[in-house]
Amino acid sequence: MTPTDDDLHDIFRRLLARFGPLHWWPAQTPFEVVVGAILTQNTAWRNVGYAIANLHAAGALAPGALGGLTPERLQRLIRPAGFFRQKTERLQAFVRYLDEVHPEGLETWLAGDRHAVRAELLGLTGIGPETADSILLYAGDRPTFVVDAYTRRLFTRLGLLRGSESYEEIRALFMTRLPADTDLFNEYHALIVETCKSFCRKRPDCPPCPLQPRCPTGGTGPAR
Repeated sequence: MTPTDDDLHDIFRRLLARFGPLHWWPAQTPFEVVVGAILTQNTAWRNVGYAIANLHAAGALAPGALGGLTPERLQRLIRPAGFFRQKTERLQAFVRYLDEVHPEGLETWLAGDRHAVRAELLGLTGIGPETADSILLYAGDRPTFVVDAYTRRLFTRLGLLRGSESYEEIRALFMTRLPADTDLFNEYHALIVETCKSFCRKRPDCPPCPLQPRCPTGGTGPAR
């Protein structure tokens, strides 16, 4: 069953009532968001936090400072985030691209035409749709919806996705049925993540979940 506008708004209201505003993404600057978005690929945010703390301590959370590190030094700093060699290459490739193609700076670049910037991000090494949308939404303050594994899990269990949809198909469901509101997209994504961490885990804890009354997987919702 394809979610309706009412479905999406009802889910958002229930989650917001349960968790309150979450004020995600935790970062001090747009560039730190970019670094976090790349580091969080295939790892838990807790591990990213350790790597970010190392970069803070080294004074390396600015494009020039990070780009000036040797690959070996950067690998040591971000090692807690895993895949540290690959992520070092991706981070330094991003910084080189920013310096060579967008010397006007990250924030000015991200403020450009949203569709063009997204396409440009997707053309960079190691930047897939989820990372690109995270950068646009959280670093650029642009209205684009971030889809992750939690989104797929939650909405499949709610009976609103089949589970086989592509990233772009799921993103389009949210983009076409919700207002193009950066704050809404930001909060909705954070609430989905928190719900899946708290209740809709791989082995779900359904009884306390605020979505149980409408969830067929939880045993009380209508068949979808």
